[in-house]
Amino acid sequence: MESKQSFFRGRGGRLFSVLAVLIVIVFLAGGILLATNYKHLGNLVKVVTLVRTQYLQTVDTTQLVDGAIKGMVGSLNDPYSVYLDPKTYAQLHEQIKGSFGGLGILVGIKDQYLTVVRAYKGTPAAKAGIVAGDVITKIDDRDARGIDLETAISLMRGEVGSKVTLTIDRKETTEPLQFTRELIREEISVPTVESQVLPGTAIGYAVVSQFTEHTSDEMKENLAKLQKEQVKGLILDLRDNPGGELIAAVNVAKNFIPKGPIVFIDYRFGRDQEFSSEGRTAQLPLIVLINGGSASAAEILAGAVKDTGAGTLVGVKTFGKGIVQTVFPLDNGAGLKLTTARYLTPNRNDIHEIGIQPDVLVQPEENSVLDVQLDRAVELMKQKIAG
Repeated sequence: MESKQSFFRGRGGRLFSVLAVLIVIVFLAGGILLATNYKHLGNLVKVVTLVRTQYLQTVDTTQLVDGAIKGMVGSLNDPYSVYLDPKTYAQLHEQIKGSFGGLGILVGIKDQYLTVVRAYKGTPAAKAGIVAGDVITKIDDRDARGIDLETAISLMRGEVGSKVTLTIDRKETTEPLQFTRELIREEISVPTVESQVLPGTAIGYAVVSQFTEHTSDEMKENLAKLQKEQVKGLILDLRDNPGGELIAAVNVAKNFIPKGPIVFIDYRFGRDQEFSSEGRTAQLPLIVLINGGSASAAEILAGAVKDTGAGTLVGVKTFGKGIVQTVFPLDNGAGLKLTTARYLTPNRNDIHEIGIQPDVLVQPEENSVLDVQLDRAVELMKQKIAG
């Protein structure tokens, strides 16, 4: 950054550069902010001046500008809007593409804690003994409480062959567990859709763990496989699916939703955007499993199924994340993930911080090896097939 500002010479020139950049940022962000909040702008200038001239250590220009941007985004008090440094931005793209170097775990935020949703079979995390429900309290020496997902993911990913230390809290133990030696990063390419025919039935069962660029194609492949096995009904499991790509969820929904709207995107300015189905392609009775970990893009699909009557929702209320983030590329490889819209179900229901109620409420049994929600879904599907 300093080399790009080489036409400024000396401390005074660099300070002027920082102030100019920050003033432009504030001006562009707020329009008339300079006129209405001149005192706060003055404080910004004073703080930058004091840091550059009085702080004990030399501070890099890039560090100050990045800090100003992070502070601006952080002031929104929106956990889903995040400034992404170049490393985190690149890793977000890897996550969307579905292939990356890491540990093989799917994580989400639960009660402000980074919680393991799933450890994929054969990955470093699974081989180390990490299981769903484990709470990650530290990543190396970084406290994970209150951490945003992008930062957490960036810390757990890295070069293949490198090591990472996770400190884990588990309900069944009193002392924190530490996984070190076994956690060596590997190249991870995890399928997002897995399916089978449930034993002793003609019922297809498909689990969608998240929505990436590959999910729509994977769903078509799995549906084709199940139809070759002549299944008579489908149970779609969206439990603990934290979401992902909007378009991926829409394309998956097109397999199941009748002709008409799938979701409406409601922007602050301008007209709503509608994503529609031309008519369902999978002509099978449908049951969708949901729970409190079903969020975002998973709720788009669940909401469309419920509102259109395309299937039956079984389980418990979903998470309630009904807002959309757009990722904007910035200079120097950085990015900004910003909440830009909310989404509405086909009946124009706003589910943000509300969630979607199931058609059939089935509470899970804690500390039980039985999956009562899936068992109930199988029972209901047998009735649908018989009817």
